[in-house]
Amino acid sequence: MFNTVKTAKTINNNKIELIETKNDKFDKTILIVGVFHGEEPQGKYLINKFLKTDLSTVKNKLLFIPCLNPDGMSKNQRQNANGIDLNRNFPTKNWAITTKKEYFGGNQAGSEIETQFMIDVLNDYKIDAILSIHAPFEIVNYDGPAKELALKISEITSYPVQADIGYPTPGSFGTYAGVERNISTITLELPENVALEELWLVNKPVFEYLATKY
Repeated sequence: MFNTVKTAKTINNNKIELIETKNDKFDKTILIVGVFHGEEPQGKYLINKFLKTDLSTVKNKLLFIPCLNPDGMSKNQRQNANGIDLNRNFPTKNWAITTKKEYFGGNQAGSEIETQFMIDVLNDYKIDAILSIHAPFEIVNYDGPAKELALKISEITSYPVQADIGYPTPGSFGTYAGVERNISTITLELPENVALEELWLVNKPVFEYLATKY
């Protein structure tokens, strides 16, 4: 029911892949992304778990990037192999060079293979909504015209909606996709120190909603 339609190799020769459902007729196109940050592997688990479920009845085209940052995940670090926070590397109007610490967005916006992969996906498809899976704040953050979707996901998960993450995020994917490209963009912040299977039970209905009802 799904195919790998796009791949890229990181500087450490790890594979990033875009997977899509095979349905030719669909209402909307939904992108679901895991592991922007290497120490947040939960998204890969949830996506791969959902890909093993019955996808024969989905009404929307689903796009999945199970692991955007395999180099970072292999080292259990936030940044990619170049030491860059991918969620600060997008070519937004507010992008700026910052100090080379945890949230360093690179010396140039859009410089990273992983960032370019995401930009290409947004250029190749007309995407209606994006779910980007993070941790550990246990909130539903949103950018762009996504408040209604955020409220629905909050209703499903009981995670509170929070429009502002609480600190500056220059070059973030939410700003790039949600604010500047006007795509409904959800940053689903999962709680930390919760068993993966428990996260699946709570969040499986989110995937099902995006697949069959949104």
